[in-house]
Amino acid sequence: MSGTVSGRPLAVVTGASSGIGYELAREFAEHNFDLLIAAEDAGIAEAAARLHRDGGPTVDAVRTNLATPEGVEELYRRIAATGRPVDAIAINAGRGAGGDFAHETDLGDELEIIDLNVRSTVHLAKRVVPDMVDRGSGRVLFTSSIASAMPGSFQAVYNGSKSFVQSFAEALRNELKDSGVTVTSLMPGPTDTEFFDRADMRDTKVGAGEKDDPAKVARQGYDALMAGEDHVVAGSFKNKVQAVAAKIMPDTAKAEMHRRMAEPGSAD
Repeated sequence: MSGTVSGRPLAVVTGASSGIGYELAREFAEHNFDLLIAAEDAGIAEAAARLHRDGGPTVDAVRTNLATPEGVEELYRRIAATGRPVDAIAINAGRGAGGDFAHETDLGDELEIIDLNVRSTVHLAKRVVPDMVDRGSGRVLFTSSIASAMPGSFQAVYNGSKSFVQSFAEALRNELKDSGVTVTSLMPGPTDTEFFDRADMRDTKVGAGEKDDPAKVARQGYDALMAGEDHVVAGSFKNKVQAVAAKIMPDTAKAEMHRRMAEPGSAD
C-alpha cells in the first residue's frame, strides 16, 4: 500500500482475522476503503486474501501481538509507512477469560487481557489520534461491550477492562468534540465469535446461549461510526433492553445477574 495513491480513504482495523473485527474490515472494504488490518494469528493473511477484490480496495495485513508495546509500535510503523492519513480506525482487538478469580483463572492470562484490552487501546489511540486532530478529520471506533455497564462476576477482569474502554471512549469524544475527529463506541452483547471458546466459557449460560451475528454487529458499528454517533448498542433487542436496565439497576443486582449468566457450569 505504501506509495500507492488510490484516491480511496484508508481504514485500520485491529483484531481483524475473525469475528467482529473481520466483519468491520469487510464493511470498510465494501464501502471502498483501502485497508490495513492487524491481528496476532496467522489467520490475518487469509483474512486479507478474502477481503481483497481485483481492482478494488487494497488490503495489507500486519501480524503483530498488540498485547505488547512492541506490537503496537510495529503496527504504527506500518501505518506511517503508507505515507497516508488514517481516515478511520477500529480499535477492536480484545479477549476475555471466564472463571473464579480466586481459584480458576490465571494471573498471567488476566494481565495479558489488561495489556490487550486496556493498555494497547490507549497506546494505539495515542499514536493515531494526534495525527487525526492535527489534520482536523478522522473517525475512531472503539469496540467496548454491554459488559462495560455491569460488574462481571466470573469475568471480573474482562468486564473491568471494557468499563475502562467505554469510559475512555466517552471522555475522548468529549475532548475532541470541536476537533473534526469523531469517537464512537461499539457495544455488542454475546456474539457468535471465537470469544467464548478462547475464554473457556462454553459451559456457561451465556456461552451456550443464543448469540448475535458478527456481520450484523459490525454493520451497526460501521453505520454508527460514519454517522458520528457516540455509541451503539449492537445486536439483538435483548441487548438494548439490558443496556437500558443497566443504567437503573444497582451494581449489586447487576453483579448477581451476571453471575447467573457467567458462572461455570451454569449452562447445565
